[in-house]
Amino acid sequence: MIDFSQDYFALFGLPRRYRFDGAQLDAAYRALQRGVHPDRYAAAGETERRLALQSSARVNEAYRALKDPVSRAQYLLSLRGIDALAETDTALRAEFLQQQLARREEIAEAQVERDTAKLGSLLDAAREDIAALDVELAERLDTENDLAAARDKVRELRFVTKVATDIEAALGEIDD
Repeated sequence: MIDFSQDYFALFGLPRRYRFDGAQLDAAYRALQRGVHPDRYAAAGETERRLALQSSARVNEAYRALKDPVSRAQYLLSLRGIDALAETDTALRAEFLQQQLARREEIAEAQVERDTAKLGSLLDAAREDIAALDVELAERLDTENDLAAARDKVRELRFVTKVATDIEAALGEIDD
């Protein structure tokens, strides 16, 4: 079974960094799941079955957290005592918010007009922003250890990721 006292990075044998080898995460996940999957313990005693179920759930939870960039950054900050997405502090830069408001208005117009080309262009722009924020987060967390700036960037990344998801959904609705 697994050591429940380990953080998610240690569980998978990864460095406690924003950037790491995604293939290593995937391989470690598969190896851990092979060892703790509840089906392997179907004939075991109740305690072992429960422990296998808990271990499998912990491995899945850790994998999801580290696979997703927003969750990974949030988790890294939480390990350093910072709640990046605290509901009591939701401030974002005014310039960023204005840009996102304009983007949302363009998305709404494109949806009404069923303009897939415009939505595709907006999705490309959002993905470019996501990639840039990803680079900035890696610099803030892995190189500069600038936790305050990283906290702001993870909020922006979450916001833009949601925008991209909404654009993908809008495109899906038009295609249906």
